[in-house]
Amino acid sequence: MKNAILKYALLSILALSSCSNLDLLPLSEASSGNWYSSDDEIEMAANEFYKIGYWSPVLEDTEQESDNFTYRNSNRNEILNGTLNGQAWYVITLWSQCYKGITLANILLRKTENAPLTGLSADKVRQFRAEAYFIRACKYATLLSYYGDVVYLTSSINIEQALQMGRMPKKDVIPLVYADFDNAIADLPVSYMGSLDQRFTKGAALAMKARFALYNSDWAVAAKAAKACMDLGVYDLHSDFTNLFLSTTRNTKENIFLIPRSIDNGVTLSDWLVNNELTRNATGYAAATPSWDLLAAFLCTDGLPIDESPLFDPHNPFKNRDPRCVKTIVEFGTRHLNFDYNPHPDSLTVMNYQTGKRQKNNDNRAVAQYASFNALVWKKGIDATWLVNGKKVDNDYVIIRFADVLLMYAESKIELNEIDATVLNAINRVRARGYGVRVTDVDKYPAVITTNQAKLRQTVRLERRVEFANEGLRYMDLIRWRLASKALNTKNYGILYPATLLRQTITSKGLWFWPSTPKIDDDGIADFSAMEYAGQIAVLSQRVWDDRQYLWPIPTDEISINSNIRQNPGY
Repeated sequence: MKNAILKYALLSILALSSCSNLDLLPLSEASSGNWYSSDDEIEMAANEFYKIGYWSPVLEDTEQESDNFTYRNSNRNEILNGTLNGQAWYVITLWSQCYKGITLANILLRKTENAPLTGLSADKVRQFRAEAYFIRACKYATLLSYYGDVVYLTSSINIEQALQMGRMPKKDVIPLVYADFDNAIADLPVSYMGSLDQRFTKGAALAMKARFALYNSDWAVAAKAAKACMDLGVYDLHSDFTNLFLSTTRNTKENIFLIPRSIDNGVTLSDWLVNNELTRNATGYAAATPSWDLLAAFLCTDGLPIDESPLFDPHNPFKNRDPRCVKTIVEFGTRHLNFDYNPHPDSLTVMNYQTGKRQKNNDNRAVAQYASFNALVWKKGIDATWLVNGKKVDNDYVIIRFADVLLMYAESKIELNEIDATVLNAINRVRARGYGVRVTDVDKYPAVITTNQAKLRQTVRLERRVEFANEGLRYMDLIRWRLASKALNTKNYGILYPATLLRQTITSKGLWFWPSTPKIDDDGIADFSAMEYAGQIAVLSQRVWDDRQYLWPIPTDEISINSNIRQNPGY
């Protein structure tokens, strides 16, 4: 059995205990003959829905496929090289991951369809069936968003049937996904009576339904689902944008749907991500960094883009900016991970606050060649806890939070041209929290007041970019806004190298950090070409986008084993 659909669609008819190599079994690996006969057993089966492998790592890493991200002087994957194909790891993994989750859901739904059975409480059965509907809806939503038409399965099939299965048109599957979300919404609880157990809730189903509708430009459905989630009254914005993302912040009212990580349980962030986002002084690589494009996106404190605001100083690009800028990207000259972060070529030593002594500044390319190539490093979600426990890090994987629901509601209402005070309030709540003030304190942050549809569209798109930077949402936003053709056909820029050239051309002339201000277009895309042509900055890499990539290819193995599964155009 070569392909994912065939393996996972046939799981239930091959005797569950014989397929343990697929890592899809309930924890006790009971036989199919007596499984689902008690509350404990059905709960153990439902607990499989919460394995992080069904929700990560592909979607969590998609920031690397956007214009918010830089990896030294190269593009890390085929998407940004315009060479995506059906053998790419993430293409295969996401497809497989989704069908595993769908298969688990289908098995549980089939096994409990005649419930209540002996030993099962009706309430428990309804809850776990609702959880199955939720994961099935989420997994089909992902497949539709990335691959378009899908092979749609809701029951067990035999080998001959599997080999005859073709792809069902996306337009026909969308209503079925909505129905699954609605089944989940109907029977999932609002909360678990004060329990800290992170199980699926009614709010999670409403929020994910809103996201799916938004991705399909179904504005009315998205607005209704988002508003229903808001009206539950159980979610709110966390007061502090900085500590919201730290591993020490748990059970905040902002996080609607997350998959928890735990060092004790051996579920942690990938070593690759931890090492590549840590600074070099802190024994990391500083190779995966925020892009200059992202730094340029944050508005100034007067609410204007950097090329329009008199407050912006290209030689001190963190000054007078939306506070989320320095909460997302480490500001030069500030303390981070026990060191002052300073990539200026003349800053050859730095204070180590742990030892109380100065040492070589390994975050400076004049000292360490592989220090950040664009002088930027991530701050969001990173603190000193990343340096203990052998760099084992357990920040939760937050899939959707309340700020997203607010901005989805606003965006949907803007697209419907139903602009009222609730729309402005939703955007302003998110922006005000970024400034650390109340939404009513309009003299302390640049509150949005326009009701012009075109301007509000630009505003909410920018707000999403700066609010959710490095949270894995930018890529799909570019896809659904059809902006990938522009944003991902751009260059990644960095500082000149070697340090002698940087000093001669930039710092000796007082032009650090940026020699001049980049231009920002109506879509929030920065243009650094004037500095490039003047020889003042370095081109690190060229992003190359091919429009066929608005849909990912079907994995090659799926096509090779089943001639009824057609490939997406251009692959």
